[in-house]
Amino acid sequence: VLSSDAITHSYRNHVRKAKTTQQIPDQVNELFDAGSTIGGYLIFPSNRIDGQHTINQARGVHPLIDDRFDLTLECIRRFYIGVASPLTSVLDRYSDFFALFEDFRNYTSFFLLDDLLDEKGQVRFYLPFSDFAAPPDFTCVDDYLVYKQSVMQFLRCRNARIAAWAHVHTAG
Repeated sequence: VLSSDAITHSYRNHVRKAKTTQQIPDQVNELFDAGSTIGGYLIFPSNRIDGQHTINQARGVHPLIDDRFDLTLECIRRFYIGVASPLTSVLDRYSDFFALFEDFRNYTSFFLLDDLLDEKGQVRFYLPFSDFAAPPDFTCVDDYLVYKQSVMQFLRCRNARIAAWAHVHTAG
């Protein structure tokens, strides 16, 4: 059982981030609209196991992830190499799903997430990464704008990658 999940976040309705986002509503709305394209969505298992959070729920409420997909993808990368992360317990519950892809490279390739990785296969973080030492947050408008620019670049690339895949696989 699978469901789609938005993998980009504008934070336009987050009370904790309102001090920042309310200063730049046009920028926030632009990111929200861009995130509403196909490149802004991914599927995850949606069946609850033992009444606990699904992956979608866990990544949305965990304070060290804060619904950021770059941080979620880092947790998935660590899952595949056996390194703990803030989402270890939930990813372990869904290990059968991740086993379908065998490794991180196949997972990212299958879901056309290549543009969120560097040439060494490491996650390209939207903002400087603290190795999960502190909750991700925007300290100012400039931080948000850097985050937005990074997310928008990923969305443009992923949308183009999806379009190219669809063209090749649906031609004729």
